Amino acid sequence: MKKIDEILEELQLNENIQIEEIPNIDLYMDQVIQLFEKNFSNSKRKEEDKVLTKTMINNYAKGKLFYPIEKKKYSKDHIMLISLIYQMKGALSINDIKKVLDGLNNKITEEEFQLDSFYNKYIDLSLKYMDKFQDDILVHEQDAKQAIDKLQEEGSDYLSHILLVTSLVNMSNLYRRVAEKLIDSMENSEENEKK
Repeated sequence: MKKIDEILEELQLNENIQIEEIPNIDLYMDQVIQLFEKNFSNSKRKEEDKVLTKTMINNYAKGKLFYPIEKKKYSKDHIMLISLIYQMKGALSINDIKKVLDGLNNKITEEEFQLDSFYNKYIDLSLKYMDKFQDDILVHEQDAKQAIDKLQEEGSDYLSHILLVTSLVNMSNLYRRVAEKLIDSMENSEENEKK
């Protein structure tokens, strides 16, 4: 079995599309897909997996996760929104992502909101928490090993991996549940503002 530090290195979890990497011209769908493949290829679980497909983008558009495109081209703002969708889709439902992004889409289209600075703050926070995440993973791994060592069972590496997997999934679920509650509170505050 691979060691956790090898896995973290392989995953290159700090991958994101930086604003400087997004061209200042609008892109066709195939160009958007190429940009995402280039930047997130290491996040794929299997080599044959696709980071982003035409069907995914079309579903995001139909679901109104981002404001309408013009002349079959995606602006810099669209690419930043698709990047946010890409990050959220692993943990949240499409409906929840739509709730999160509705207000942002409205700000962009109605208030001429500059998404660049918001997106940069997102990237900054992602990088800030990446180091903490990697440290936490190593602590979780050590805790799992120590817990299994106390049992003095054969196959302790295997058992500590199972314990690590289950505890990481549990932590992931806790974070997701908090995010869902935040989304629900966003919805409730919008309803209160309308009254």
